[in-house]
Amino acid sequence: MERLQKVIANSGYCSRRNAENLILDKKVMVNGKVISELGCKVSPTDVITVEGKIINQQKKEYVLLYKPRGVVTTTKDEHNRKTVLDLIETNIRLYPVGRLDYDTSGLLILTNDGELANLLMHPRNKIDKVYVSKVEGLVTKDQILKLRKGLTIDGFKTALAGARIIKYDKKTDTSIVELTIHEGKNHQVKKMLSAIGHEVIKLKREKVSFLTLKGLKSGEYRYLNIKEVKKLYNEAKNKDSI
Repeated sequence: MERLQKVIANSGYCSRRNAENLILDKKVMVNGKVISELGCKVSPTDVITVEGKIINQQKKEYVLLYKPRGVVTTTKDEHNRKTVLDLIETNIRLYPVGRLDYDTSGLLILTNDGELANLLMHPRNKIDKVYVSKVEGLVTKDQILKLRKGLTIDGFKTALAGARIIKYDKKTDTSIVELTIHEGKNHQVKKMLSAIGHEVIKLKREKVSFLTLKGLKSGEYRYLNIKEVKKLYNEAKNKDSI
């Protein structure tokens, strides 16, 4: 038995807080009966209807994918390009948590657990995402300080970030930079690096929270174990309460 609002959130319909509001607004039914108070618990056999739509209680799956370049982070593509779902063998409908650009590789989580997805994506929970980028030119210490302090892109001031220079190749005049952020604005890493005068040649996400790509090759994936899932929940919820 699980709380009704958690089951709704896990279905991917909305966040747990929004599910609570829907319950209080009398927009949720269990087995044909309107539920208007929090605290109701349901079993996997109960029929849950939210705003007239039946919620599907599926087994939860959590996949860590090493996304290759040249693959789109979406469930389907109108241009018939390969999607991240094409790389995973499952009968359960999974959704990517956040996104990686078509030409960006690296760690991507896919799941049908809507609550965890919302926790990981919300900026207030400050889930670290570590990117390694190859950029044009020599990145200076002053430029690294600007990345750390935050800068304005598209009218948005980025939060404090982790940034360091890994190496500089004089022969190719390129730098390798590591950047740690917890936001997820569109093309944010590329725009941050461009804002300090360096265009991105290659970009890869190495980590999300404590998860890494260790043991995986590009295009490969693995399932998260229960300890990893609980650790992700604990980290996100603890940061949310700070």
